[in-house]
Amino acid sequence: MHRLPWLAVAGLLIALTGCKLTVSQQAASPPASKHPARTAAHPDPKKTPAHPAVHPSAPSGGSLRVLVEPRDGLGAIDRLITGARSSVDLTMYELNDPTAENDLAADAKRGVDVRVLLDQNLERSRNEAAYAFLSAHRVHVTWADAGTTYHQKTLTVDGTTSVIMTLNMVTDDYPGTRDFAVIDTSKADVAAIITTFNADFAHTAITPPDGTDLVWSPTNSEPSILAVINGAHRTLAVENEEMDDSTVTAALERAARRGVDVTVVMTADSEWDTAFAELKSAGVHVRLYPDSSGALYIHAKAVVADAGQAGQQVFVGSENFSTASLDYNRELGIRTASPAVISAISAAIAGDYAGA
Repeated sequence: MHRLPWLAVAGLLIALTGCKLTVSQQAASPPASKHPARTAAHPDPKKTPAHPAVHPSAPSGGSLRVLVEPRDGLGAIDRLITGARSSVDLTMYELNDPTAENDLAADAKRGVDVRVLLDQNLERSRNEAAYAFLSAHRVHVTWADAGTTYHQKTLTVDGTTSVIMTLNMVTDDYPGTRDFAVIDTSKADVAAIITTFNADFAHTAITPPDGTDLVWSPTNSEPSILAVINGAHRTLAVENEEMDDSTVTAALERAARRGVDVTVVMTADSEWDTAFAELKSAGVHVRLYPDSSGALYIHAKAVVADAGQAGQQVFVGSENFSTASLDYNRELGIRTASPAVISAISAAIAGDYAGA
């Protein structure tokens, strides 16, 4: 995951405003009042600036609404944490956000049951500072099982609301990185997420319940993503950080060959050059951002099928297109036909495609 200063990407994001964009698309430079810069020490929570408010155009509808980052900011997520009454559960691949950590500590201080599960298989060294800080501030924090990469990024508050994220909670990543977060109040989804968190926190084996529309690794990620791709009739819009799963790549190629307009937007990486070449030869439209501090970094993981058409659907979550992510890691995403979620994500990908 690359760390990009927001000043370095401001020019690109401002340039995108030349296009007329729909709601929740990146159409302006990021808010000036982002999270404070990453620091080794954790300041007093009372003196730590809050996340900026969510942009009023962030869409909502039914039990789901989506945040498009970096424009919308993390204000809605911060308010969920600071407004918790009884419980906060957080599963996070990488945590290095002093504001969020102080908010979690403040919750625990006032009696909220705060539990945090952090990956140690790949990210222990980066998570150790957060682990130590939270442990010292009444937060129940534990390492996830060492034999499994916990790439999931999910927050659940008061047993009623879950946030399914593509983003890690790392301050340095926020300003220049494309990510999505889906706020989910479906009772079935939240219950399934809590059941899985309880087992993972206790280091007990579980097959995660699907809820209404959840996409888990390693249980149902690949078939769920393939269902979105294979079900497309007119358009497919894709963003991902990796392109290393041959089954997914082959499905995208087949879609293009049967006449679906397939677009892929990613950050350039020589590791995926062979896959990009195969996709292009099949008729997939691939556009890349340079892997540099002057460009938007594509960290989002999403597939939108037939946006605005009958049968539209979207997958969005923590899953990269890799064998490890789909078959071995703990990951969580969501597959939905929510018009609000589809509209926001498809608009963001279209804007990124235009700017790549």
